[in-house]
Amino acid sequence: MSENEAADRPAAVDFRNVTKVYGAGTAREYTAIANVSFTIPDVLDHGEISSFLGPSGCGKSTVLRLVAGLEPQHPPTSGTVMTLGREVCGPAADRGMVFQDYTSFDNRTVLDNVAFGLECRGVPRRQREAEGREWIAKVGLDPRRDAGKYPHELSGGMRQRVAIARTLILRPRIILMDEPFGALDPATRLDMQDLLVRLWREVQATVLFVTHSVEEAVYLGDRVFVMATTPGRIAGEVRMPPAAAPARETQSEPWFHEQVHQLQERIEQIEATAHHPQGSHHPQGAPPSTGGATR
Repeated sequence: MSENEAADRPAAVDFRNVTKVYGAGTAREYTAIANVSFTIPDVLDHGEISSFLGPSGCGKSTVLRLVAGLEPQHPPTSGTVMTLGREVCGPAADRGMVFQDYTSFDNRTVLDNVAFGLECRGVPRRQREAEGREWIAKVGLDPRRDAGKYPHELSGGMRQRVAIARTLILRPRIILMDEPFGALDPATRLDMQDLLVRLWREVQATVLFVTHSVEEAVYLGDRVFVMATTPGRIAGEVRMPPAAAPARETQSEPWFHEQVHQLQERIEQIEATAHHPQGSHHPQGAPPSTGGATR
């Protein structure tokens, strides 16, 4: 795709001066995010992963749920949220979301959970079950052994694999992931990061990934949005080299440690500023680096 074609293509996600205030006009009024603006391009035949990183309470999940069109975050108090050239008016089929909490239906088998969206679309049983088994295999489960199990029979990692399959089987253009691996043990978390990268390359979607883990943000993100608190806002945007090796190998590379260190320092600055706003001399909008490391 040429530069002119890229410029003419609507962005995957476009925030324009977005503010979200809860309880406006009451004693409990709280500004979750203020004047947030950013653009994530719709990269044809490739997609892109954007990580959102920052301390608790900086509005990362609010941003994701505004993109998803989920209440009570949606609609914004002011500003505009656009996806693929259209203003977000609520949930839609071009966006899918994976939550941190395990969201499988307890009374449905793995296969029925994965195929649920296709069932809602009226896809015939034979077709949706065939596609469901295909996606069960794609996320690393065994269709013959696991398809008939119920969620309570699965480990946390397996349940998140089911949630990812249930989302990706619908092939949304935009995938929203709200700390989906946060409750997993470290080894399983690395495995899930590798799985996400592999599936993302297949579906070629735009992924917005919220995390508290600096290492996870650096490994997964083509770009990392660093957020600040009080109120939530974008403090910086950092481009990253694409993930070319599994997570365990990548975490031993010098460029990876350099980027992790820089982002950790930036978050410490943000947190210090939030606790001591009058004494801080760090500029709020300065990103930790402008171009990322090279491999």
